[in-house]
Amino acid sequence: MATKKRAASSSSSSSYSSSSSKYGLAPWLAIAALVLLIDQLTKITVVRLFSYGESQAVTSFFNLVLIYNKGAAFSFLSTESGWQRYLFTGLGIAAALFIIFLLKRHAGQRMFCTALALILGGAIGNVVDRIAYGHVIDFLDFYMRNWHWPAFNVADSAICVGAVLFVIDELRRVNK
Repeated sequence: MATKKRAASSSSSSSYSSSSSKYGLAPWLAIAALVLLIDQLTKITVVRLFSYGESQAVTSFFNLVLIYNKGAAFSFLSTESGWQRYLFTGLGIAAALFIIFLLKRHAGQRMFCTALALILGGAIGNVVDRIAYGHVIDFLDFYMRNWHWPAFNVADSAICVGAVLFVIDELRRVNK
């Protein structure tokens, strides 16, 4: 009886951690490409419609604003002399390559790969900005009264959603 339970348990966990899926990398790379496309189209649109620093109120808690971020999340290291551009570009490329490796290895794990695909698309979106412009284009400005969250973009949003899905997936795995 214990042997049957172990065999059933190991077969269900092996299908959960399947290293390949019917379509392999294609669906995950398609999600990443979609994130990249939406990110770049929204940035191009904002750059064409706004001057640097210009802001347009949308709601009582949200503005569209054109800001350039030479640093990382929350403008970390943005006031440095320029070396951070190369550091964050290199980190983004290294992260993208590692994520592709993980996607290939775990292509059958849907939530895990969805999370990684969102992070991949966002990371590449911000790397494209750093290579093309030397900074990341941010334009989403949420605030409450006089307190503003640092401006961000679609790529940053995808990275955050991917990180949350990654944590949820890991918690689900631990609780099994």
